[in-house]
Amino acid sequence: MLSITPQMRILVAVDPVDFRRGIDGLGGLCRQVLRQDPFSGCAFVFRNRRSTAIKVLVYDGDGFWLCQKRLSRGSFQWWPQALDGQPQRELAARELQLMLWNGDPQKAALKPLVFWIFGGEGGIRTLDEALHPILP
Repeated sequence: MLSITPQMRILVAVDPVDFRRGIDGLGGLCRQVLRQDPFSGCAFVFRNRRSTAIKVLVYDGDGFWLCQKRLSRGSFQWWPQALDGQPQRELAARELQLMLWNGDPQKAALKPLVFWIFGGEGGIRTLDEALHPILP
């Protein structure tokens, strides 16, 4: 099983790649274009030219994982841009998760934790309201 953890280094290729490439072809891109070692344990993320699919390449110590997500409709709305001419950008695990759900990590905002309080007037309250109830 492949697990993306907050401690994992995630590198995203900013330019699209030819999706006919498999593990060996993408590993070669890691070395030649991204100037990174594909055996390092980093997660390498690539997209196709139409931004309808993403591939993730990871070496886990035993072998390579190659995972692909292809959208059934539309295209990925956000993709990182190059900084200082670098061919890759580093992302946090939560940013990759948002990207895989076709969200924009730069526009994401955390909502307050909400849960039900049963009994009395009840209703939906934030965690802060539940821990510090309003006194009459």
